[in-house]
Amino acid sequence: MTDLVKYSTAGDVAVVTIDNPPVNALSPGVPDGIREGVERAATDPEIRTVVVIGAGRTFIAGADIREFGKITSGEKPRDATSLQRLLQAAEDCPKPVVMAVHGTAFGGGLEVAQAGHYRVALAAAQVGQPEVKLGIIPGAAGTQRLPRLAGPAKAAEMCAFGDPVSAKDALTAGIIDRIIDGDLLEGAIAFAREVAGQPVPKTRERNARLAEPVDFEALRAAARKRLRGQEAPVAAIDAVELATKLPFEEGVRREQEIFQKCLFSTQSRAMIHAFFGERTVAKIPGIGKDVTPLPVSRAAVIGAGTMGAGIAMVYANAGIPVLLKETSQEALDRGVANIRRVYSGSVAKGKSTQDKMDRTLALITPTLSFDGFEQADIITEAVFENMALKKEIFRTLDGIAKPDAILATNTSTLDIDEIASVTSRPESVIGNHFFSPANVMRLLELVRGKATGARVIASCMELGKRLRKVAVLAGNCYGFIGNRMFAPYIAQALMLAEDGTPFEEVDQALYDWGMAMGPLAVCDLAGLDVNYRIRQEYKHLEKPGVRYPEVETVLASRGHYGQKTGRGWYVYEGTRAVGPNPEMREIIASYGRVHRQADREEIVERTVYALVNEGAGLLEEGIAIRSVDIDIVYLNGYGFPVWRGGPMHYADTVGLARVAARVKDFGWECAPLLERLAAEGGTFGKWVR
Repeated sequence: MTDLVKYSTAGDVAVVTIDNPPVNALSPGVPDGIREGVERAATDPEIRTVVVIGAGRTFIAGADIREFGKITSGEKPRDATSLQRLLQAAEDCPKPVVMAVHGTAFGGGLEVAQAGHYRVALAAAQVGQPEVKLGIIPGAAGTQRLPRLAGPAKAAEMCAFGDPVSAKDALTAGIIDRIIDGDLLEGAIAFAREVAGQPVPKTRERNARLAEPVDFEALRAAARKRLRGQEAPVAAIDAVELATKLPFEEGVRREQEIFQKCLFSTQSRAMIHAFFGERTVAKIPGIGKDVTPLPVSRAAVIGAGTMGAGIAMVYANAGIPVLLKETSQEALDRGVANIRRVYSGSVAKGKSTQDKMDRTLALITPTLSFDGFEQADIITEAVFENMALKKEIFRTLDGIAKPDAILATNTSTLDIDEIASVTSRPESVIGNHFFSPANVMRLLELVRGKATGARVIASCMELGKRLRKVAVLAGNCYGFIGNRMFAPYIAQALMLAEDGTPFEEVDQALYDWGMAMGPLAVCDLAGLDVNYRIRQEYKHLEKPGVRYPEVETVLASRGHYGQKTGRGWYVYEGTRAVGPNPEMREIIASYGRVHRQADREEIVERTVYALVNEGAGLLEEGIAIRSVDIDIVYLNGYGFPVWRGGPMHYADTVGLARVAARVKDFGWECAPLLERLAAEGGTFGKWVR
């Protein structure tokens, strides 16, 4: 046995307890420890059955993902023998092996559970094969055992989409054998005694369900549509289909071949990079665990428009009471109606209940005054992008907020220091830039000013977790990380259109490349009037002699603001685009430029490399702490394809020499850091300030 796995007995039942906090991952030593415990029980004449259970908060949350990186980097070879020996020992044990699941049994955790003869679980437990979220497939016979328990259709769905399955649904599917009420260990031991002495059902020999009809082609089509561009989901379906055609041992061998191919793919490297990136961005240099976050039990939001209402929902969804202020009853009623509509939609779709909706709505208090703001732990301003208005609001907040309240602005571009300058407590002011729709998008871009206190930063990072957001800290500049980079990306798309490339082809090229939406469709969604106001606010920063796109100014002057007016780059029925705006041909033709049509490769390179070049500048200026911070911003806030890893990781994959050369081909000023790393053969991922 190892220190990671403990062995004990309860009369005639052996209990093998996995104790590898925090999530009992299958780190080196854990599989061997479980196997040794099972083998010890198998040879003990006093023992009739075995229970395998996890200590702490979960069963086995999955593999140790750090090991995958060591394998692909060449640091160590892949050695699956210890895990395979465990699965073989459990399945071949002559005495019943009962896997007792609480918390989660994901990935390798579910594969271990499947090798047992029986599985029991608490009602709150979840099981799943989420490997596709790392660009891989189950690699320890998960695609071969799961269809023997749940049937090939359910197994293919679980392996292709990676969604968790509740204990109740797992029981219905045949993945687990009983839901335990009360104490899991006691219930598992009682179940083990029920099956003691009975023939042990080996999962690999349970072939009856493999004959169930399933339309694998329809599943592949669904995977291609839902997980556009990703290779692993279809590969997982292929592996499950093999289980219905090949003997178990041959199916396992073929699964291993597919797993290896996925593991060494650029997609898997990108998705593992993103997985660890979300954990990396939570670590802020200079702010350690000794900095105690401020408690946040009450919130207030100013502005009940799209963003303000969304932010109020974010707080309410986290169980935090929130005041929602507007300046007129009409605007307030409209904001509350929008909130109610969102929650009602969730109830209608079965994603929530009326009772939960009512309880959540009760946490949002609409108001036309600042009464109660003095009790708020955090106040978030969410009015439109106008510096004078924001400064007026912060002057007011400075006079009414309690001394240790966090004063946050949802500005997407404006200077945090200038906003803070009108208060007597600039250390309390921070940017909390949510992304629309705030109640859906995962990103929370935190922006620190020159005076923002460490405790305020730590508080907002911690609050981000409570709000179920991925919080990334940025420095203060125009647009911060996300929008400063997005500006040249959009500008290149606009200039491609102005120069003669049909704008719908610009959008389609980037959508097909993997972006969630084309850049011009994004402009319509955000509102062309918003982009116009921002540009006017920062007109003084435009450099003489540098070309700036003008087409959106023309659109805005005609009242074509995008989805909100039913016409922008596209014509809309509600929120659905029904075709290109026919006026665009005439507007673009009026510029009189030399018209040339870019091919798809140039469209992608001009827009994506514009992101990368600007990102390099952010790194050198210290606006972004690390390149992975930029990647996480773009993966969670801008629809960048996760299987490409974010713009900076993607540039490393392409090679910075190639990127820098193309930047110069386009006639742009190459960011010094990009040029330097390209010359040195370096990467953004390994660059340290």
